[in-house]
Amino acid sequence: MDAVAELIEMTLVINGVARETRGRIEVEDPATGQVFATVADATLADLDDAFAAAAAAQPGWAARSHADRVAMLRDVGRRLEEHTDELASLLTHEQGKPLANARGEVGTVLRWIAALSEYDLEPEVIERTEEKIVELRREPIGVIAAITPWNVPLGLASWKFVPALLAGNTMVLKPSPFTPVATARLGELVADILPPGVLTVITGGDELGAAMTQHPIPRKVTMTGSVETGRKVSVAAGRELKRVTLELGGNDPAIVLPDADVADIAPRLFTAAFANNGQVCTAIKRIYAHDDVYEELVAALAAIAAETVVGNGFDDGVRLGPLANEAQRDRVEMLVDDAARNGARVASGGRRIDRDGYFYEPTIVADLSSGTELETQEQFGPALPVIRYRHVDEAVERANAGDYGLGASVWGTDTDAAAAVAGRLEAGTVWVNAHLALSPTLPFGGHKHSGLGVENGRLGLHEYTRVRVVHLPITKPGTV
Repeated sequence: MDAVAELIEMTLVINGVARETRGRIEVEDPATGQVFATVADATLADLDDAFAAAAAAQPGWAARSHADRVAMLRDVGRRLEEHTDELASLLTHEQGKPLANARGEVGTVLRWIAALSEYDLEPEVIERTEEKIVELRREPIGVIAAITPWNVPLGLASWKFVPALLAGNTMVLKPSPFTPVATARLGELVADILPPGVLTVITGGDELGAAMTQHPIPRKVTMTGSVETGRKVSVAAGRELKRVTLELGGNDPAIVLPDADVADIAPRLFTAAFANNGQVCTAIKRIYAHDDVYEELVAALAAIAAETVVGNGFDDGVRLGPLANEAQRDRVEMLVDDAARNGARVASGGRRIDRDGYFYEPTIVADLSSGTELETQEQFGPALPVIRYRHVDEAVERANAGDYGLGASVWGTDTDAAAAVAGRLEAGTVWVNAHLALSPTLPFGGHKHSGLGVENGRLGLHEYTRVRVVHLPITKPGTV
């Protein structure tokens, strides 16, 4: 176990200068329930200064060549790679994920920098005649306000700051008050690489996030979080006609067809459902299994859950850590208990783990009644309902029910039949015999209440630009 020798104290850095704040936010290690760090609780005046610095830095940053911005972002990647162990340790302390997974999250930042740096923003000729050329140019929007969640703090920060900065914008980025430490450290590490004001990490409570969306300086707000928060962000941004990109909740279904090879797919289904202890927006949240394979699949998943090692993320052999905070552990417990009271069968797990911290057993729940909240609500934790169906139309109807539409998958031996079912699912990303396969080059966005806009890939980079159409006359030889 990697114990913290003394309390970690992070400062606020605005416009390249560290400053003290009146208040501090205590950050718990969810594996122990004990405070291991404090960060600055920024005031509205601090926020004003951060946005002012970003606004002052933006014209100069945009005036640099794209190649220059790429070079600086790649320098950022090298600096973060040098500090992988330090950042991973902070992530495990504040979020709970096993250390190997935390190192993988730092690797995600590096992958996003490397992949998105390959895109260019050269003008595109969209019309050419004898008299003129018409170009479509993509230009920076200006200052961006970014709000990131507690489940993948650094990884999801990179989904935002990398394309925003590459496109010539500047950014003020606020991490969750549950997990601000690694992101604040990232800001410190790159402060001497990027010009002051280009990327500011500001820490504070939820009220600070609300103030960011209403602030007059940023022209775009990008946020990953809950549907409820997304609505508030959208309304606040709409008053100033700010652009928004919102990646919100998901209740991803997986449909298992009657010809599925259960022994082959059960471990992959489990991994896609319990990645990061189920705290992934597009993890599998519910499985619809055909009657022919239902009991075999429940038994296989329950056996994997029973053998899964849960513990402190610094301990060897641990696959799942704690829930990231007490409220999330309590929510998972409430949903499982509600399902059991309404006749569901807990095939494995179903209880808190009796130790310090916010641990809950990996849980497989079978025989849910239709409409149980564990099916209709996003649990965001280590509890997976497996729901029986007899006709594929029933599975599709239940999979599409509700307001979420982030991801979905279909599993079966006949891939053509599985693909046909996948084409009927209402989701921004649909997989066949896979799930949770994300990449910096693949656009990612939700349908219905699961989000607005797109992240990642060339389309995600374009979300951080505004379009200018330029008509250029062609001067013919011999004319003035």
